[in-house]
Amino acid sequence: MFRALRPLALLLSLAIPFAVSAALAQGQEVLPVAAQPSETNQSSATNQSSATQSAAAMPGAPARLGNPTGGGYNTNRFFEDLGAGRVASVRLDSAGNASVTFLAGMGTSQAVRSLVVPPDGATLEKIRAAGVPLRVVPGGSPFGWITQVLPLVLTALILVVLWRSMRGAGSGGNAASNFGKSKAAVIAEGQIKTNFTDVAGCDEAKQDLQEVVDFLRQPEKYHQLGARIPHGVLLVGPPGSGKTLLAKAVAGEAKVPYFSISGSDFVEMFVGVGAARVRDLFEQARKSAPCIVFIDEIDAVGRKRGVSMQGGNDEREQTLNQLLVEMDGFGSGQEVIILAATNRPDVLDAALLRPGRFDRQVVVDAPDVRGREHILKIHARKKPLDVSVDLSVIARRTAGMVGADLENLLNEAALLAAREGRNRITARDVDEARDRVLMGPERRSMVVREADKKVTAYHEVGHALAAQLLPHANRVNKLTVVPRGRAAGFMMPDADDRLHVTRPALEDMIAVALAGRAAEEVIYGEVTTGAQNDFQQATGIARRMVTEWGMSDRIGKVALASDQAGYLGGGSQMQPMSESTAQEIDEEVRALIDAAYGRVLTLVREHLAAVHEIVRVLLVRETLYGEEFSTLLAGGQLDEPTPVSLSKTVSLA
Repeated sequence: MFRALRPLALLLSLAIPFAVSAALAQGQEVLPVAAQPSETNQSSATNQSSATQSAAAMPGAPARLGNPTGGGYNTNRFFEDLGAGRVASVRLDSAGNASVTFLAGMGTSQAVRSLVVPPDGATLEKIRAAGVPLRVVPGGSPFGWITQVLPLVLTALILVVLWRSMRGAGSGGNAASNFGKSKAAVIAEGQIKTNFTDVAGCDEAKQDLQEVVDFLRQPEKYHQLGARIPHGVLLVGPPGSGKTLLAKAVAGEAKVPYFSISGSDFVEMFVGVGAARVRDLFEQARKSAPCIVFIDEIDAVGRKRGVSMQGGNDEREQTLNQLLVEMDGFGSGQEVIILAATNRPDVLDAALLRPGRFDRQVVVDAPDVRGREHILKIHARKKPLDVSVDLSVIARRTAGMVGADLENLLNEAALLAAREGRNRITARDVDEARDRVLMGPERRSMVVREADKKVTAYHEVGHALAAQLLPHANRVNKLTVVPRGRAAGFMMPDADDRLHVTRPALEDMIAVALAGRAAEEVIYGEVTTGAQNDFQQATGIARRMVTEWGMSDRIGKVALASDQAGYLGGGSQMQPMSESTAQEIDEEVRALIDAAYGRVLTLVREHLAAVHEIVRVLLVRETLYGEEFSTLLAGGQLDEPTPVSLSKTVSLA
């Protein structure tokens, strides 16, 4: 439609300036038809006025002698007066502006009239034929040049607008054609400096991927034996475990081009765009073979088909179909390896996981204590550590952390050391960084009443007492009454790597969680709101013991809940059950919690004197470590501490 209107727009662009020029040249306003005076009425009024004046001046004279004094003097009247001999002289300039002087005694009240006449040869011939003196002067109005330049300027502006609009339409077409291009970041061969020495804590995953590197380096070695390297390798693990780092290390070791793209880059609101981007990505990969294509968060595009809430064949399913076709279309001679990462393998489509597409799944799980120590050594290469820093101790105290957490831990320690003006990272910086990562920054400026601080001390000492004395609980690592994050204080146990947890250990975990509330009840005879999170932890453990782990004789060895969240957490989903079964579960959960609470109540009462002494020391020092707590619990004494500056912690009576 736009192309059809182009000739009309061009004609208008040429006609409008000349129409404006003509209107300016005639000295008239361009008015609507209804706004212009009627020629008949004008002539009639003019004739009446002329007749009246001529009758008063020259009796018997023709009525048209008074026309020069009419309200509108135009070119036609001028030519009539010129032919009738009523014009004495004419003064004319090059723009057509005429000044007409009438003969004396014509009954005119105005001897000179001005008008605009056509500046052509016909006008000059008529004036000369009438024998009227003609004086031609140059110029005219000082702004007359505007009427000549303005049409050209308007025409040029309209042409520029049309040119820009046509250029925009052309670029829009190019943008539409580029809309289906792949958004993958292409890293040329040799630009990736990461290799397997930069990855630790996942030795088995590195071993599986080493075969991919060997294939990309020496494909003939495998082709001679008729071996087929896996077309696709799916990296599965929790967030931050190093899946993307492993993929970059594979490309760095093999020294081949590396295409990196996210699964969400394929998903668009326009149907067919995602499939077009998949096709373009694989076309580029085939041209650069041997190479690696890495698709991060593939669950964004690879979810199971047929479960869409919208129904029908939506854009995501079309994109997945194209991805399945492209992955299955590789021949044995095309050295293109597809690496993908996800932390939701349970939602991926079965066709995507079958052999021939993703032949191999590599689990990149949270590292163990030895893996954490190696990861810490890698991240500590460029950080000056003090001799007091023992990476093996840090590794033992950071159970459950993945590579990203450990890197963040050392970075926070370096920031703390720089903030305090030291040139080396000390063990104190690392310990403070661990607390900051796990619990949040200290809030020493927080206004805390002395009574609230004392309740917090008894609460945390209750946790520590149970953790230290119960046989299957993790021992105390640190307890403090300094507010940190959203907590008024905390007790941090020594964590360890456990593959299997026994029922007595779970019962002791419940008891440790409830020990803070038990200490409040024994000391004050009443309870506070500070145990909310403790109750959530204890109830969660007890319910999983009953519904998932079969640790209730009354319920039996049945699974009444399932953990479908995978690596992302989120809790368990209860299975359909009868009301009587749900009631029995609630009763079993309550029985486990009540039994654990009774144990810690007895424990606190038996060691009440030690609890009071530990609380007294804790209020002075504000922080106690595991060795110091053990000494106080055994009845020993600690060295006099350096008084903590109370100017940072405001206490109110």
